[in-house]
Amino acid sequence: MLKYEDNMWQLFESSKEAMPDLANAYYGHVKNAVYKEGTLSLKTKRLMALAIAIQAGCKDCIISQAANALKSGATTSEIFETCSVAISMGGTLAWSHSLIVIEYLKEKEFIK
Repeated sequence: MLKYEDNMWQLFESSKEAMPDLANAYYGHVKNAVYKEGTLSLKTKRLMALAIAIQAGCKDCIISQAANALKSGATTSEIFETCSVAISMGGTLAWSHSLIVIEYLKEKEFIK
């Protein structure tokens, strides 16, 4: 998973270089407007985004949002509770996508 994550970020940077106008618009104004402290904390927003990523089944999004949730101060317990909410809404498909989170946390040595 960690090798996948490294490759994912490298490819992401390549795509930003290939499409700078889109990257600047999306990862500038849009992300800056959303991912900041507000009525909801940044950590809460990242946990919400993780639940949505699990529901969407987007592996890159799941890894990115899990990483960002951790950077925003989320605990593994909060991440697992977020996974539980996603599973309650998405059933076994969401559960299978939650395994990506578990694998990520294991490889980062947050859990055993």
